[in-house]
Amino acid sequence: MNEMNDERREPMTVYETPLVASYEKEMSAFRSQSSRGNGIPNKRRSGVSFSAYLASFLVGAMLVGGFGYAADRSNLFGGDSSGSDTSGGSSTQTASGITAASLKSKGDIANVFESASPAVVKIENYAVQTYSSRGLFGGRGGSQQRSTSEPMLAGSGTGFFYSTDGYILTNEHVIADADELKVTVQGYDEPLTAKVVGASYELDLAVLKVESPDGQAFPALKLGDVDQTSIGDWVIAIGNPYGLDHTMTLGVLSAKGREITIADEQGPHKYVNLLQTDASINSGNSGGPLLNEQGEVVGMNTAVNAEAQGIGFAIPSSVIKEALGKLMNTGPVVS
Repeated sequence: MNEMNDERREPMTVYETPLVASYEKEMSAFRSQSSRGNGIPNKRRSGVSFSAYLASFLVGAMLVGGFGYAADRSNLFGGDSSGSDTSGGSSTQTASGITAASLKSKGDIANVFESASPAVVKIENYAVQTYSSRGLFGGRGGSQQRSTSEPMLAGSGTGFFYSTDGYILTNEHVIADADELKVTVQGYDEPLTAKVVGASYELDLAVLKVESPDGQAFPALKLGDVDQTSIGDWVIAIGNPYGLDHTMTLGVLSAKGREITIADEQGPHKYVNLLQTDASINSGNSGGPLLNEQGEVVGMNTAVNAEAQGIGFAIPSSVIKEALGKLMNTGPVVS
C-alpha cells in the first residue's frame, strides 16, 4: 500500500456474497446429477444437461469479475492514486507508489536565459592587418611588409560580466593579438571599448574592463560552485556562435576532469580539468558562460570537438575563481 494513503479499508470477505451461495447451489446440483450408486462418478456426460454447465460457468465468471471490480474500487493491489504529488515539484507519484523523476518546466529554463542574457556580451577583436608585397614587376626590390592603416575585424567571441562595475571574463584566445576590442552590451546603441586587465595563455582566461557611458551598473552573473554540479545535471550555454547574438543551447554535464590538447599558432596547447557537455558549442561561443539551473556560472565555454557531435568543453568555475586574483593584479599577460 502507498504510504501516503491514510485511509484504511476492511478487506472484502468472499464467503458473504450471494454470488458464492448461487455458485455452491449450482455445483451441488451438478454433483448430484453426475454421480450414481455408491458415489461413483458417471463417466458418461449424457446425464448432465448443457444448461447446468453453462449456469456453473456464468456464476463462476460473475464471482471472479465481481471480486476484481471490488478489489479495484478498494485499491487492494496498488497504491492509492489520490496520493499523487500535488506539490508542483519535479516528481510524479504513480499508482503503484513509485516516484518517477520528471523534467522541470520549460519556463524555468526560459527564466534563466532571460535573467542571464543581459550580462552576456559579444567581443570583437580588431587588429592591424599586415601583408607582404614584392618589388615592382618582380624586380630585386624583394618583399616588403605592409599594414593596413586601420584595425580590421580579426575575430569575435563571447564574454560575460562577473562584476557590476564593468569587469568581463572571456577566453584569452578571443582577445589575443588585438589592437582594439569592442564589446557589444545589451541596452547600448554603440559598442564599448574594452581594455585588457589581465590574461593567461596557459589557462586561456582574460579579464576586460569597460566603462559605463551613463554611469549605470552592469548586470552581472554569479560564479557558482562547480563541485555542487553532478554529471547529468542540466547546463545552459549562452553565446554568439557564428555571429548569431545571444544564442542559448541546452544540454547536460557529460563529464568532469577532461584533458585535451589543441594545436594553435604557438603549438600544442594542453587543457586540464575541463568540463564536458553536450550543449551545442560552436565558433563564437568561446568565453561565454555555462550556467546551472540556478543561473550561476559553473564554467566558461572554451572548445569543441569538431569531428564529433555534442562534445564541448568548458573551464570550470573553480579554476576561474582561483585565477581571478592574478588576472586582476599582475598586468595584461600572465603565463
